[in-house]
Amino acid sequence: MAKWGEGDPRWIVEERADATNVNNWHWTERDVTSWSQDAINGLLLGIRVEGEEGTCEITDVSNIDGEASINNRKGKLIYFYEWVVKASWTGTNKIGIKYKGIVEIPNLSDENDMDDLDISVTLCKDQPSTPLTDLMRREGVKKIRMALGNYVKHLKTEFAQGMILPTENALYQQNQEAQAKVKLDKTQIGSSSTANAPSTGVKIATVSFSLKDTFLTSPEELYRIFVTQEMVQAFTHLAAFVDGRCGGKFRLLEGNVHGQFAELIQDKKIAMRWRFASWPAGHAATVILNFVNQGSETELILEARGVPSNEEERMKEGWQRYYFNAIKQTFGFGALLY
Repeated sequence: MAKWGEGDPRWIVEERADATNVNNWHWTERDVTSWSQDAINGLLLGIRVEGEEGTCEITDVSNIDGEASINNRKGKLIYFYEWVVKASWTGTNKIGIKYKGIVEIPNLSDENDMDDLDISVTLCKDQPSTPLTDLMRREGVKKIRMALGNYVKHLKTEFAQGMILPTENALYQQNQEAQAKVKLDKTQIGSSSTANAPSTGVKIATVSFSLKDTFLTSPEELYRIFVTQEMVQAFTHLAAFVDGRCGGKFRLLEGNVHGQFAELIQDKKIAMRWRFASWPAGHAATVILNFVNQGSETELILEARGVPSNEEERMKEGWQRYYFNAIKQTFGFGALLY
């Protein structure tokens, strides 16, 4: 029972535990502080820009101070986040001289639009003046703003799920619709169904393909990138979930790609069940990565099986662009130019 009057905000907090809070209607709260810190760190770390002045890259996120939560108040979701972020950047000019600087973001909060976000880029006090500072302010700030916008977008999609539960009437209606769909599917499939058909009643034409690429790094380092959440977030520039164990699941690129690690041989092989979220429910391709040591380089051989035939080119392009090329750009593993 409440100890205070309804006008007192403390009464609402106690109401969360009340048995009358059906379908999370009155009040539910989800603390996403820890997830937010990981997400912000992963999105900012490795941001890189290049121009006539040279290159700049965020090399460390030293401070992410604040909190974040999602609240459901009588069917309305309220997002609260307030962060002060500090990061380090390193610039390298065209003749190889390095400079160090600081990025400070004092007002990342639900009260400010992304366009109103203050992003301060400065050089460390002991550093001489360099045009790289202007490059970071001009291009780096754009990427930082975009990355933090992705954090907010992800917060409002992935972590809002389940905050408002359907009412009993809605559940009943969903159940009735599902039963009607099952009856319709059975009628349409009829006697053409076989015992070996997929549970969805849909047969998918599939293909296999392989890709190869070379990375200027060791198999140990390249292997680690694929199974470490922070490193996946660094090269995708988006929040990701990666449980880098055999049987562990992964979800990245804003949930558009997800799957499960089926076999892991340290520094040599990764086999996974891999799928685009848009593929038919229950269908996943088998993707195998083989890491071949070639001295100063690693040849990565990808074998994909069970790929929907109409998705072959999309999957090839996605792996080349969002995995191979992104890893090279983020971690500097591209081929040497002679």
